[in-house]
Amino acid sequence: MWLIDQLAETRIAEAAARGEFDDLPGAGRPLVLDDDTLVPEALRAAYRLLKNAGFIPPELDLRREITDLRQLLHRIADEGERDACARRLNLLLARLAAQGRELPMVLQARYGERLQRHFGSAP
Repeated sequence: MWLIDQLAETRIAEAAARGEFDDLPGAGRPLVLDDDTLVPEALRAAYRLLKNAGFIPPELDLRREITDLRQLLHRIADEGERDACARRLNLLLARLAAQGRELPMVLQARYGERLQRHFGSAP
């Protein structure tokens, strides 16, 4: 163990012995932990820090933008704007694929189109 780790552990143990942690909010209740089982163990602390600071991992931001563009694509009336939106969507999908990731099946366009045809609803 590093010297700084030993020093921190000693200070924490001393504070606990003095009872400085006894009146903290949530004392005696179980911790509410995020489900981060899909995040690699080496990245969990960094992702939690970013999340608590209001940031999200780039991959999630990319997935959110893909979902937003797909919804927008169905609402655009101008063909030129629709083409530009489709190009941007294809670029983001290629970027996601280049990272070795894919969208969950529920978010994939072909799956959604098949559901719409099956249930007879229009986009």
